[in-house]
Amino acid sequence: MATTDQVHTEPAEFRMHVVTEAIRLFSAKGYESTPVDEIAAAAGVSRRTLFRQFRSKEDLIFADHETLLELVAEHLDDPVRSDADPWWAVCEAAELVFAHYATIRDVAVRRYRVVSQVPALRDRELVTTYRYQRVFEDFLRRARPAVPRVRIIAFAAAVTGAHNYLLRSMVRGDDGATAADLRRELRAIRASADGFVDDERRRDAPQQVAVVTFPSGSTPDEIAEAVRAGLTRHSVP
Repeated sequence: MATTDQVHTEPAEFRMHVVTEAIRLFSAKGYESTPVDEIAAAAGVSRRTLFRQFRSKEDLIFADHETLLELVAEHLDDPVRSDADPWWAVCEAAELVFAHYATIRDVAVRRYRVVSQVPALRDRELVTTYRYQRVFEDFLRRARPAVPRVRIIAFAAAVTGAHNYLLRSMVRGDDGATAADLRRELRAIRASADGFVDDERRRDAPQQVAVVTFPSGSTPDEIAEAVRAGLTRHSVP
């Protein structure tokens, strides 16, 4: 096939085109058996152009994730979302990723088969998955700085885990793994964040000061003992 560097002018379009061709060849011939030159020819670009855009064959498999991570970051950078409900903004970002792979399900299925056969690719996939979670964490830490970091990490991990489980189920052929199923699970995860909001409100509330009175003539020891008893008293369940 003749090569050209002008066919795909949009970076995201170009990456997706190359990813599709690379995965098609890897699926048909095997990852190790497919030379980069053949991928360049199938994509209709020069070998030089391919290497300017991608550093390795691994990058060819996961290149569309770079576009998705940029899309997720843009979604979360919208100040309206962070002010309104940052927890649900993260859930919506996960839905964007799922929707992308639902539209290219055949490519996702082929990639899953290729990745599952190559240990190095499985490791790369784990790293890529964590990058989404880290974007979620960083966003929530900026949007809700008063929430303990452990809760933010737990929330981001829950969203990422639910998304990845249903995405894997979809590419394995489970017709029950749909966008509607993902939204239902994300709503349940979002509900868990309501307790974080209550904690924030309690921390932001002004501290209460107790004023106590004692009969005239009380000794300093008697007053101190009464205050101590009041501070340490616990209600009985």
